[in-house]
Parts: sequence; structure tokens; C-alpha cells
Amino acid sequence: MPYNITQKLIKDHLVSGEMVPGTEIGLRIDQTLTQDATGTLVMLELEAMNLERAKTEASAQYVDHNLIQEDSKNPDDHLFLLSATKRFGIYYSRPGNGVSHPVHMQRLAKPGKTLLGSDSHTCANGCMGMLAMGAGGIDVAMAIAGEPFYVKMPQVWGIKLTGTLPDWVSAKDVILELLRRYDVKGGVGKVIEYYGPGLHSLSAMDRHVIANMGAELGATGTVFPSDKEIRRFLKEQGREDDWIELVADPGATYDLNEEINLSELEPLIAKPSSPGNVVPVTEVAGTPIYQSYIGSSANPGFRDFAIAAEIVKGQRIAEGISFDINPTSRQMLTDLVKESHIASLLQSGARLHQAGCNGCIGMGQAPATGRNSLRTTPRNFPGRSGTREDSVFLCSPETAAASALTGQITDPRTLKMEYPKLKEPKEPTIDMNLLDAPLPLEEAKKVELHKGPNIASIPDMDNMPDNIEVPILLKMGDNISTDEILAGGARVLPYRSNLPEISKFTFEIVDEKYYERAKEIAEKGGHAIVGGFNYGQGSSREHAALAPRYLGLRIALVKDFARIHWQNLVNFGVLPLTFIEESDYDKLEKGDVLIGEGLRNKIKQGKEFSLSVKGKNIDIKVKHALSDRQIEIMLKGGIINWVKARNISVN
Repeated sequence: MPYNITQKLIKDHLVSGEMVPGTEIGLRIDQTLTQDATGTLVMLELEAMNLERAKTEASAQYVDHNLIQEDSKNPDDHLFLLSATKRFGIYYSRPGNGVSHPVHMQRLAKPGKTLLGSDSHTCANGCMGMLAMGAGGIDVAMAIAGEPFYVKMPQVWGIKLTGTLPDWVSAKDVILELLRRYDVKGGVGKVIEYYGPGLHSLSAMDRHVIANMGAELGATGTVFPSDKEIRRFLKEQGREDDWIELVADPGATYDLNEEINLSELEPLIAKPSSPGNVVPVTEVAGTPIYQSYIGSSANPGFRDFAIAAEIVKGQRIAEGISFDINPTSRQMLTDLVKESHIASLLQSGARLHQAGCNGCIGMGQAPATGRNSLRTTPRNFPGRSGTREDSVFLCSPETAAASALTGQITDPRTLKMEYPKLKEPKEPTIDMNLLDAPLPLEEAKKVELHKGPNIASIPDMDNMPDNIEVPILLKMGDNISTDEILAGGARVLPYRSNLPEISKFTFEIVDEKYYERAKEIAEKGGHAIVGGFNYGQGSSREHAALAPRYLGLRIALVKDFARIHWQNLVNFGVLPLTFIEESDYDKLEKGDVLIGEGLRNKIKQGKEFSLSVKGKNIDIKVKHALSDRQIEIMLKGGIINWVKARNISVN
């Protein structure tokens, strides 16, 4: 039987289950990735498991999100992460080394391997011929401890690329085109696999751009072949020995098919406030902007910055524009300096920031109130920029640079200049100075964890009750993101290691009174929330499940879930249910009380059952999608209790 690349990767790493779409499978994980907004909890979970040494081939902890040191919280956590990585045998990428995804691609990614990361954009490393997936922190902790990663077997969606990109159109426009066609739910339950003659003109970093925003389609992952281009990239990085060829077998087929002719694409842009709200740039051209922002894991390559530098070279940006340059890795920044591209950007009026996630996660560079921000970042969910009522557009570096010059959204094809022809550095910088390798085991055993005053242990969680009577504290619409459930940004993320404190920000974008109301009834049995389609899209931050659970959330009843958040809810003992009849959503109101009797037996005996509504004589038909293993986890009140009950050995 001929296999596509995704099927090959899954087959080679399958430890349980069958490769039937929709059924649960267990996969062996070769590498893991954590970042500082999620990694502190992962390290605390490893400590709770009494882990002696990471069981993976390579695990890396990156400090890229929480770089602002306005007080001691972030630097204290950086010291904790440094001590934990030394203790558990994990690579440590120091502050300033860059964004996790491009740095991992440069230094550690290997074709043919699996990568699990506590960041939803881990899928970016699928550009290297890897099966790279985002997950909640506890799933990554389990993988570091040598446990399989459980996920529903995805369909494989083959995207055939033909043609070549025209001038002024780049890789960002490719993924925006797919979002234009299929919106933010188009990839749910699927791995997107790219193939075809159009690949030959796309560099490894171009592929990174496309793979990164597979997360915005809701995809389980994105896979590219490991071909001559990946070999070239690894050779430049001094790692040619890590290359293997990995391509689809002749005659391989896909569960779903699509085709994109690169030659027919034009500059595209995602309007506020969804990555799926995509239109041609020409449709919004002339819209005034306050900010033009280049960088993030969605456009991390040398050419993404160099093309912008060449566009603004010798010119001055428009009056009143904040032109923000956010380098994505120390290596890349060094090369941009050597090639004088940073000088071109600075002379135009650009503001240079440190290598990291920065404004993408709301850590600085927040736009002014009521003004438009143009960004090459992957997401524009409400409030994610750090400004509560923001207006963020997503675009390519070409569009961002052209618009910085004019002060309004501009189709770069209208600039009176030829499309710049770029040359990559002949010998790209290789910089390991801020990437610390794991210590030998005997040295690691002597390391003590450094815990600052902002680190709090995860509280004990009780088992799932058999009978519940819980009020609906929130009723929400479609596409509620994890940024709306629990915001990122400089105000919130420094409390990532302190659950009681970070929980105070839960759902504040949706309802400022949620925290107070949830705390008030937490001791009385908790509460429920109701939502629409694609609930929990966006970030993999498990805080968006853990904080509501800490505040008493027992049931999340929605039309459907985003994959990672659904898994996080299960992992922390929140029962994720969906409506069998979508019309029942309209029957429920905030304040209604849901009653469930004999729940423990009901979820074991079948996928479907009913909840009643107190005082309304209404039954709401619901269903769950839990595997037998996940039912055990749910009954125990979450995966931490489940691990303790099984007494899993991690040494």
C-alpha cells in the first residue's frame, strides 16, 4: 500500500490504536518543545511526577514569550526554568535567543521525527518533514516522561501546489488563501500535507510560514516533504547529517484534496478580528494605519525582514507610523546586521525590538486605542495585541512594509519600484551561545530547583461527582479563543506559575464579573458555560482550562471544540460536551441551572445522554467524544490524579 508522508510518520510512531480517522491513537514522541508561558507548569508537573531524566531524544525549553522584566516575576521564572532544564536533562534557550519555532527548526528539528510542543504553533516545524503538533502542557510533560501522546487519528488533507509565486506575493499569502477558502475550522481533525511542483520554489522558511498558520485552520499538524531544499537548509545550519529523504510513495492518496496555483495568488489580508476573515489587499487599500509590525513565528525568515528592508531602503516611513521590527532569532538578527538590512530599517524610522515573541502575544508594541495595526503575526483575536478593543490586520511583510511607507493599507504592487531581488547569506550564522545543552545525568541530579515567590503548586482537584446541579455563568457565541478565555500579554502572563493569581483574569474579556461570580459559587458545586462553534480556538495554553477548573467549572457545553482546548479540558477534569441538536443552544440562557444525575455511569455506558434544566421542564441532549482512557481520566478529576492512581513510573 502506498503511503503519504503523514501516514508514514504516524505508522512509524504508532504504539496503540489503528490508523482509522476519528479513533484514538497513541504516538511515540521523539522531541518536545516548551516555551516560558507554558513551560513553568510543565516543569512543575515533571517535579510532581518525580521525573529523573527526560526520556525523549531531545526536549527544549525556550524563553521567548515573557521577556519584559518590569518586576521580578519573569526573571525569577527564567531562573526556575534554567534550574529545571538542568535537573531534567532539557535544552535551555535563554532570553534573547529567539522564538521557539524558528530556533528549533535551525538547531534541533529532524526529518522523520515527531515533535510535541506546549505551543499551538509547534506545527510550524512540519516544514522539516516532521509530524509536529501542539498540545497542552500536561500532555507534553507526559511525553517528556516517556508516555505516548494520544490524539484522534486525523484525516490527511493533500494540498497540491502548482505554479510559482508572482512578484510582491509571498508564502504568507499562500496560507491566507487557504484561510480565505476554508476559514478557521477548515483544518479541524486533519493534517495538512503539501505536495506538487509548486514546492520547488518555496524555501524551507517559506514552508515554515505556511506550516505555522495551519494552527489557524485548526489543523492537527502540517507536513511538508523532506527533500533537497530541506537538505540544503540543514547543510547551511551545519546539520546535514540529520537529513533523510521523506516523500510520499508513488500512487499515495489523500482523504481530502485541494489545489492552489501559486501563479494566480495576489496579496491578501485578514481583517479584524479573525485569521479567517481574509480578503484581497485591494479591498481595504487606503485604510489608515497606526502601526506596521514585522516578525513573529508566522514570518520568521531572513527574507521576511530583508524584503521589508529593501522596500523601505533610502526612504522614510509615513508620519505617525510605528514601524516595529521583531527579530525571530539571534542567528537571523546577526545575519540581518551583517547584510546591512537592519541599518536600512533603522534609517527609515523603524523601531528594533529584541528577538522574541513580543507584540504577537501582547508583550509590548500594543497599538493605540481606536487605531489600526498591520501585522505579520499569525493571530488577530480580540485583545490579543494588548489593547482591549484592538483592530489588527494580518498580512505579508511586503504589504506591511509598503503600508509603513504610505501610512495606509497599500497593495505593494502599486509601489513605484521593482520587486527587490534578495540574496541569502552565503554562510549563515550558526549561534549556540544562548542554547544550553543538557547536563550529564550525575551533574543533573545535584541541581536544586530555584523557585521564586510567584511560583505556586497546582492545587489538588477532586474526582468527578456523580450528581451535579450547576448554573450557567456564561453563554457565548462562535470562535471564542483561548485569548478571550484567559488573556495573554504583559499584565497576565507573568502569573503563569501562580494559578490563584492568574485565575483572576479568567473570561474578563467576555465578562468582567466572571471571576467574582465563579468564586462565590465554587464551594457550592461549581458552574457550567455554554458556547458555540470552535470553542477554545487559538493558543495551547492549558491555563485556559486550568483556571476555569480552579474556579469551579464542571461542564463546558458547546456546539463543537477546537482540538487542543478540548484535550486540555479533559486533562483537568472539565467535562466537554456538545449539543446533539444544535437548536438546543437557543433554549439555554445565562443563569439556567443544568442538572446531571448519575453522570459517572452515563459517560461510561454511552456517548449520548441528557441534562435537565431546573424549573424549565427541558431536557438537553448532549454527547461526549471521550475514549475509554479519557473516561478514566475524567472520573479521576483529571490526568494528574489519574497518573497518581496508576503510579506511573517515570524513572
